[in-house]
Amino acid sequence: MDILEAGMNDFDPVASARRVIALERDGLDALIRSVDSAFSATIERLGKVQGRLICSGVGKSGHVARKIAATLASTGTLAYYVHPTEASHGDLGMITPDDAVLALSKSGETRELGDLIAYCRRFSVPLIGMTSQVESTLARAADYKLIIPDAPEACGETRAPTTSTTLMMALGDALAIALLEQRGFTAADFKTFHPGGALGAALATTADIMHAGQAMPLISQSAPMSDVLIEMTVKSFGCAGILDESGRLAGIITDGDLRRHMGDALIEKTAGSIMTARPKTGSPGMLAADALREMTAGAAKIMQLFIVDEENRPQGILHLHDLLRAGLK
Repeated sequence: MDILEAGMNDFDPVASARRVIALERDGLDALIRSVDSAFSATIERLGKVQGRLICSGVGKSGHVARKIAATLASTGTLAYYVHPTEASHGDLGMITPDDAVLALSKSGETRELGDLIAYCRRFSVPLIGMTSQVESTLARAADYKLIIPDAPEACGETRAPTTSTTLMMALGDALAIALLEQRGFTAADFKTFHPGGALGAALATTADIMHAGQAMPLISQSAPMSDVLIEMTVKSFGCAGILDESGRLAGIITDGDLRRHMGDALIEKTAGSIMTARPKTGSPGMLAADALREMTAGAAKIMQLFIVDEENRPQGILHLHDLLRAGLK
């Protein structure tokens, strides 16, 4: 066995992982303690920006800047990423005095940011500098300074960006969420920017998915069961909503109710005598995810849910399969 093999045999990947995570956790703890009035001033200024927030950086800081821009854009802050080199070759023309710039550099001495910094100074574009060095070129030029702790990188001697990028990412998330909360951004707003995939499904409301109007299987309490069977067959939801004289939802008849009353001269009875009174219902503004939870909670799981207004008048109907097709789980 040579020396290299012996060294590999001594390597413990679990211990390595725990060490890395612990170092980054310590860095995050230091970041929490470092957040102060400078962060508040930055949020206050960004709240007044009429244009967009341009995020920029090089290398790993550039990747973080892209992620921050994406998070900001998805939570209601107009933002995009500009590469500093591309900015020096024409993309500076995309930046106006109505915008603001967020520049990321751990050292604060990234040469490629020079033209972007100079442009901000010349045209009075608000510049936010995120760096670990308070006396760096970037920090001195910035109107607003977001200083991350100069914590040890998790990779030891190589000093590849690890802890520092984690801190930048976390501080970028803090910016996005603070701006979201300042603006009163809601789940409905968030859904506008995430119409597809799991997020879109989770933030859809029952009104987005329900079947409304003539598609609803509805019939009066006094209707004979022969009419109820026809309504259930034609509408194919496996149920019928039973209305009182005022058009409010009084009950529901499902396939299960039919089986339970089979043989009791079912066809001679009225809907009101067979229905299950006071069924579970939802509201049009209810999140579809909450509707799914309501339908599947407890022992008495249901396949259909009527959506009603404040006066208990049916507005639509949801089948469990509608929610599953929408991507909810």
